[in-house]
Amino acid sequence: MALYLLYESASGYGLFLAHGIDEIGQNTEAVRNSVTDLNRFGKVVKLAAFNPFQSALDALNQQNAVSEGQMTDELRNFLELSLPKVKEGKKPKFSLGVAESKIGSHIFEETKIPCQSNEFVLELIRGVRLHFDRFIENLKPGDLEKAQLGLGHSYSRAKVKFNVNRVDNMVIQAIFLLDTLDKDVNSFSMRVREWYSWHFPELVKIVNDNYLYAKLAKYIEDKSELSEDKLEGLVDILGDEDKAKEVIEAAKASMGQDLSPIDLINVKMFAQRVMDLAEYRKKLYDYLVSKMSDIAPNLAALIGEVVGARLISHAGSLTNLAKCPSSTLQILGAEKALFRALKTKGNTPKYGLIFHSSFIGRASAKNKGRMARYLANKCSIASRIDCFSESSGTSFGDKLREQVEERLDFYDKGVAPRKNIDVMKAAMENAASQGGEMDVDKASEPSSKKSKKKKSKDNDDKMTDDKENAVANGDDAEPKSGKKKKKRALEMESGLTENGKENGSSAENGTEKKKKKKSKNVETDVAAVSEGKKKKKKKSAD
Repeated sequence: MALYLLYESASGYGLFLAHGIDEIGQNTEAVRNSVTDLNRFGKVVKLAAFNPFQSALDALNQQNAVSEGQMTDELRNFLELSLPKVKEGKKPKFSLGVAESKIGSHIFEETKIPCQSNEFVLELIRGVRLHFDRFIENLKPGDLEKAQLGLGHSYSRAKVKFNVNRVDNMVIQAIFLLDTLDKDVNSFSMRVREWYSWHFPELVKIVNDNYLYAKLAKYIEDKSELSEDKLEGLVDILGDEDKAKEVIEAAKASMGQDLSPIDLINVKMFAQRVMDLAEYRKKLYDYLVSKMSDIAPNLAALIGEVVGARLISHAGSLTNLAKCPSSTLQILGAEKALFRALKTKGNTPKYGLIFHSSFIGRASAKNKGRMARYLANKCSIASRIDCFSESSGTSFGDKLREQVEERLDFYDKGVAPRKNIDVMKAAMENAASQGGEMDVDKASEPSSKKSKKKKSKDNDDKMTDDKENAVANGDDAEPKSGKKKKKRALEMESGLTENGKENGSSAENGTEKKKKKKSKNVETDVAAVSEGKKKKKKKSAD
């Protein structure tokens, strides 16, 4: 059986015919040894046909189809023209070797060409790839490498362009950097406090904020030079004149040791670095807020930008978060506690990253679990709206936040919240007024109304029929006697009375029949006695 090899290169489709398969005996080791030697491999494999791509765009489309396991029209025409024709009802005398089994199955379904993909075929294709530039005539050195490089770049760009989660990467990286900066700023601020406290230990008790402390350490430098002249600068930094005067008084009676000018310069430079990190952290937070308003506005409006970004980063993308059920979203971030509870058969965690939301903190201790479950449900809805809706807006997120607030009031004060359907209708009206087009089947609304009308009409007809039956049975049909219990009672009573009448009439008929039978029996007895008397009289007369 002849074996053809299909090779998809960056410049076009190549079809090769493998000779001497019986001599090799389909030994993979023998093929592997002969692949590197062009003289030996050229005797086994020869070029049968070659179909070059027309342009770079055509090459990209063909490679996209091959990677997805689909056969294009160009590939089908090339195979049908280059390979022997397959006759119906007869077994083909050749087979086609392909690198991917998916495209081989698709070729067999469409053209009935038998395909195979195994180690032997892969080794042959590897040899074709190695010596491909030698098989094609008029191919200049370097042309194939340029075609491979250009196709590889365009294919990668297309994959990145079609990646739905590419925007989420910005949020994921920003929240990771924000958490890292928080740790670094705190540790560096503690280092500034410890370093400058050798010189001015009383300042720690007066100023608690790390950023203000670093600013003051840079501004004051040497405490011995601090005087009333610097009062305005202290007031500008602290924003409080009393605290500024307290700092000056503490500097006069400070117990700290003196520092050399070089030490003060190093402290000043380090304080400036801490201030720069703190300012960059603020800018990064603003950037995260703006990105979250573009990517997941409803989730950010519901639970906050930072917690929403942490949920997205932990899930991997907004799409993965939207696919998660609310029960998974509730304990997202508490996987260790969950598996430890499952292993030790203890209580499972009630919340994960969602605990950082203000709603969980505002709920009472006994309602924290219920509040976390309800909030996870609303977060799941908000993430799906952000992921799959074409328009962006915060109308749904604001309404979902109102629902969570109402649920908190219900747990604390017992105030009944609004129904979910009413809140969603209001949210859709707000979205429509803002110009957002939501994918909603408006045609289903009148149909549902019609079905409701039909149901109400059917119920009214049943009510009228029941009333007429009650009137026919002699019962008083009250205007508001539409309850099922009363109807059943009335029907049971009417049924019982009718059954009683029928039973009474049947009993009377039975007694009459019995009386008639008794009277007949008495008459027969009287007739028999009179006949016996007559016979005795005749005998006596004789």
